[in-house]
Amino acid sequence: MTPLAETAPPGARIHTVVVVLTRWLAEHPPPGPFRRTFWRSPIRGPWLTAMLSIGLLVGFSLVVVTGLLSYAAYNPGLGPANDPTPDKGLLGFYLFTWPTRPPWLYWLNQGLHVTVGLALVPVVLAKLWSVLPKLFEWPPARSVTHALERLSLLLLVASTVFELVTGVMNIQYFYAWPFGFYQAHLYGAWVFIIALVTHVALRARPAISALRGRSVMAELRTGVRDTVPEPADAGHLVTPNPAPPTMSRRGALGLAGASSLTVVALSIGQTLDGPLRSTAVLSPRGQSLGVGPNDFPVNKPAALAGVTPELTGPGWRLELRGAITRSLSRDELLAMTQYTADLPIACVEGWSTGVQSWSGVRLIDLARLVGVDAPGRQLLVESLQRGGGFGSA
Repeated sequence: MTPLAETAPPGARIHTVVVVLTRWLAEHPPPGPFRRTFWRSPIRGPWLTAMLSIGLLVGFSLVVVTGLLSYAAYNPGLGPANDPTPDKGLLGFYLFTWPTRPPWLYWLNQGLHVTVGLALVPVVLAKLWSVLPKLFEWPPARSVTHALERLSLLLLVASTVFELVTGVMNIQYFYAWPFGFYQAHLYGAWVFIIALVTHVALRARPAISALRGRSVMAELRTGVRDTVPEPADAGHLVTPNPAPPTMSRRGALGLAGASSLTVVALSIGQTLDGPLRSTAVLSPRGQSLGVGPNDFPVNKPAALAGVTPELTGPGWRLELRGAITRSLSRDELLAMTQYTADLPIACVEGWSTGVQSWSGVRLIDLARLVGVDAPGRQLLVESLQRGGGFGSA
């Protein structure tokens, strides 16, 4: 008789081969972390992962919203010369004119973005630990749906690490990469958003089932001695070879939460300013830099920025170019009508000066001196700094 496999259609034979190969791979994983018995923590499981996911979903939603708003404020449409990401294309579809009132709006937005982002770092590490066996799952893909889930997980982990690492390094002004931070952070954010939405759509139902399967209050009352593994799960997070518990699930959640609060306590002073600056030991700009109006952070001192005495000395002139050209000395500027505004300086890195009084000549008055009555939206802003994102070459 002719074997059934030889008489089956080619498509059916290919499917049979794939099924047999997948089954063989599942039964013969490589040694080490690819084997389920390698992972021995008795507290890993769907419930702990789902609890951490709730915190991350809430926190990352806030970070995403404030991050997109921050980019809108950072790119207000003052002309192509000021666009930090001119090739953003459809990624800039939502951009709008950032309101100038209330003046503390960006202060609040960026303070939340940076502080919440920093606070999520311990929770991200805890979540990665909780799903570590998934990163070594074998075989790598069992079906199209499983492959899509794995791809979304890979993109989610990679984009999360990229956004957090580059964000923290930007706060520290440590640019150990050849690309521009603002462009890369925007592109990475959209990869993260797409991966997060896909992952939530694929994992929402199992996560809800895991949360419904165990009482939160019961888990929070369970100590180390009474901690036992969760029932075996389809996702294989629960180890078949548990070790004796050294920490309860309550302890794991408490450690992640306490770590987040500690990060907030040691960094939020640079955003809130005032007396709390003394607690901002993680702030890279110091805790006290002067007395009175000079007591606020600076990113770079003049010497490091290349602003030399000849640029600010007695011979300094402000050159205005419009319909006509004018050159003004500092004394001539001081003779013009001066205006004072009480405003904070809030930087993209999350720090703020608090509310300070700023006095000087309005830009609109300078524009009118050279025949520009309505500057409109075409404005080039450039710093005296040599090089950098805002300085001359």
